[in-house]
Amino acid sequence: MTAATQAPATVPPTTVPGSTAHTDGNWAPIQTRSERPRSYDPSAFERPSGREVNWKHTPIDRIDALLRDETAPSGVIDVTVSAPDEVEQLTLRVGDAPRGEFFTPEDLPSAIAWKHEELAPLLRIPQDVELDAPVLIDLVGTGGLAHAHVVLEAMPNSRGTVVLRHSGTAAHAQNIEILVRDGAHLTVVSVQQWDDDAVHAASHQARVDRDATLRHFVVSFGGAVVRVNPSVELSGAGAQGQLYGLSYSDAGQHLESQVYLFHKGPDTRGDVLYKGALQGVGARSVWIGDVLIGPEAVGTDSYEANRNLVLTDGARAESIPNLEIETGDIRGAGHASATGRFDDEQLFYLQSRGISEDEARRLVVVGFLSDIVQRLGIPALEEELHGAIERELREIPPASLEGAAQ
Repeated sequence: MTAATQAPATVPPTTVPGSTAHTDGNWAPIQTRSERPRSYDPSAFERPSGREVNWKHTPIDRIDALLRDETAPSGVIDVTVSAPDEVEQLTLRVGDAPRGEFFTPEDLPSAIAWKHEELAPLLRIPQDVELDAPVLIDLVGTGGLAHAHVVLEAMPNSRGTVVLRHSGTAAHAQNIEILVRDGAHLTVVSVQQWDDDAVHAASHQARVDRDATLRHFVVSFGGAVVRVNPSVELSGAGAQGQLYGLSYSDAGQHLESQVYLFHKGPDTRGDVLYKGALQGVGARSVWIGDVLIGPEAVGTDSYEANRNLVLTDGARAESIPNLEIETGDIRGAGHASATGRFDDEQLFYLQSRGISEDEARRLVVVGFLSDIVQRLGIPALEEELHGAIERELREIPPASLEGAAQ
């Protein structure tokens, strides 16, 4: 075709936020987690409008501070680390390994946190070391904007537990990069007990190598808006990922987790279970669970579930499980979601044993949430969380419980 007879150039269609181009020239929403754009540059992400699939359940106006590409003042978060002597503690600039070995931001707050964290702390469990006590990282907000990128690395055949505890108040954009090397077993627990006005957006990205295991917990009780999104890639043969979550949302609170589990290697195992309780007008929880079983992930066994217990009128839980399978040679895969009120049969059974109605309701809630707490394997933290659940329950008027049961 000569230049004189060439067809006129096609004008590309207008890009729709949170969309991707199709071969027919139209735009369609990005539906799967694996398709989301990633970049270390905040300018690569548009400010979310609330129409994007990964933002449409989040109150954008309430996290405005975390969407601004600006330098945060130092000292907003007081950090105290208590670790066994074997744990190596270093700081990493951008370009220093292993910072960025696996982590790539997939939303605007994460990219901003990457850009503005000049020195990222690294906590490393050396090869073949088994810690006899957990690593405790206490983060206390003193007010204002804060960015962070933290790298947790478990070297081959090591074993250990890392607990991050958040309290006080801040507008905190946080990245947690987790590297679990061959044969290592790592437990990571992130506990959010912020003050009522805190805003927290966290991106946890983990890679689990051959015959390694990651146990990952998200426990959210405090904060105005808390959005903790774990993304775990089971990359090595025989890798295992156990992702558990517990939330308790009060009036006006928004507690959210978008979970992504990618079975990349063969013979991988995945178990995802998040549970939440809600009470009070405007209490809201959001759980989105995405599991992708890749074409090379033969022999995979994976299951994800989300359960929510609505304790009073005016509370709302959103639960969206997604499962994508790209190979037919798997052992099993499934997902489930349930949101409801009290089980009348459970209450009747307890009352028939002479237990009062109020006590029966308390036992049902405690039993429902304790399933996650007991998986921690950290007695002191389990006791503390049981106490937090009991305190939350004491704030529910009996009349509200009666309404929730109907």
